[in-house]
Amino acid sequence: MSDSPALEVRNITKRFPGVLANDRVNFKLGKGHVHALLGENGAGKSTLMNIIYGLYSPDEGQFFVDGKEVSIKNPHDAISHGIGMVHQHFMLVPVFTVAENIVLGAETTRGTTLDMRTARREIRELSQKYGLEVDPDAIVEDLAVGTQQRVEILKSLYRNATILVLDEPTAVLTPQEAGELFQIMDQLTEKGVSIVFISHKLKEVLFVADEITVMRRGQVVGHTVPDETSEQGLAGMMVGRSVLLEVHKNPPSLQQVALDVFQLRVHDERGVDAVRNVTFQVRGGEILGIAGVQGNGQTQLAEALTGLRDIEGGTITINKHNAPEMNPRALVEMGLAHVPEDRHKHGLVLPYHLGDNAIICTYYIPPFSKGLRRNERAIMDNAERLIAQYDIRTPSPLVPVGHLSGGNQQKVIVAREFSRNVSLLLANQPTRGLDVGSIEYIHQQIIEMRDRGVAVLLISAELDEILSLSDRIAVMYHGEIVKVVEASTVTRTELGLLMAGSTGEPDQPK
Repeated sequence: MSDSPALEVRNITKRFPGVLANDRVNFKLGKGHVHALLGENGAGKSTLMNIIYGLYSPDEGQFFVDGKEVSIKNPHDAISHGIGMVHQHFMLVPVFTVAENIVLGAETTRGTTLDMRTARREIRELSQKYGLEVDPDAIVEDLAVGTQQRVEILKSLYRNATILVLDEPTAVLTPQEAGELFQIMDQLTEKGVSIVFISHKLKEVLFVADEITVMRRGQVVGHTVPDETSEQGLAGMMVGRSVLLEVHKNPPSLQQVALDVFQLRVHDERGVDAVRNVTFQVRGGEILGIAGVQGNGQTQLAEALTGLRDIEGGTITINKHNAPEMNPRALVEMGLAHVPEDRHKHGLVLPYHLGDNAIICTYYIPPFSKGLRRNERAIMDNAERLIAQYDIRTPSPLVPVGHLSGGNQQKVIVAREFSRNVSLLLANQPTRGLDVGSIEYIHQQIIEMRDRGVAVLLISAELDEILSLSDRIAVMYHGEIVKVVEASTVTRTELGLLMAGSTGEPDQPK
């Protein structure tokens, strides 16, 4: 094996209108190594990886694969040099099978006929070789998120990738799925695959990485290895200042019940109960965290509470009003703020610019409009204020939000929802895809809202977030609340057992 890096980029520079996204960036990926790339939202990580994969062309710089200079002008060039990329938002056709998705664009033919039998056999062999067990004939939309990610990895390996870029690979995974991914990464590197690992989760980076490079505002600002740094050290390098990784809060000052859920039943898309006789209350001035492995009814619960899904039984009362009788706009006008789990589906209109997305809930009222007339100055003033307050990285309020990084898209939603006058906040995965500096700020904002008397329902797959922010924690398992515990007294182990369905109670005699 050559001593040359699997991949090296030298002096990569990329400019967009008003933004220097990459400023003479140098990066080396060792063979069979996991090299983590860290940085705040908008630091230039994804731009660099998109250049390496041929989605963008650099203004300056060179590429070297296995010590030889190469030209990468498009994804076909990248693939031909053994570079594959798994994007944060998967590039799969939901109604196609696993095999159809994997071979799409690289089809095996026999004469003029598509040879799916050979393709399925090769996919099974690949999945067994790398520990990526998946059924080639399964329909992708029926698969769990973690399994869909395996399909994306297999898609690159099927094209003979030896360099794999994983962009925020655990952002949509449960803790269990993330653990499985790390095992897969071990097996890949043992077989010589080199991995670029982009993540905001510092614990994960310290656990999986052989080397770590940190970017800030388009430049490389540091290079280290896990044994020589810590979460605090990495956070400081990313943000350029000391970052509080722990949440400090005073005991809650409880007020009247803002959200009262009683015996709630909600169906999923198949007509099966996803939420089963769920009962809980949230008072003003407290944070109730909903913990649980993703897929145990949290999504359907949140959609029912925000008017996005019909209920089958039970009641939802928000500020003493019957919520199911109201549409989403009426709920917003009554004081509900919602940070949705799926920012693309329920949080943003991607072709609209940032200014319009910042007023989606209030576009029809002063100062943003009067009758049929929009007040463009007020809309831009509001956007510029939120950009500054929430550190949204964008060259202009007029940029379509679809052009922003995932983390900056999340900041737009959080800024819009947190800046309104609300009495109940439903925050579903509020820091997904955010960097440590942004997470610190969002956590502080949630605590401030709680201290102002806002009732907060927090749904998160991040146990650390649930434990540090919540006053009480309700654990969901198979659509039911199995137990409500005090956040100050429950341990991670106890919470993990509850999330797995164990109530910790002794079995009753029959």
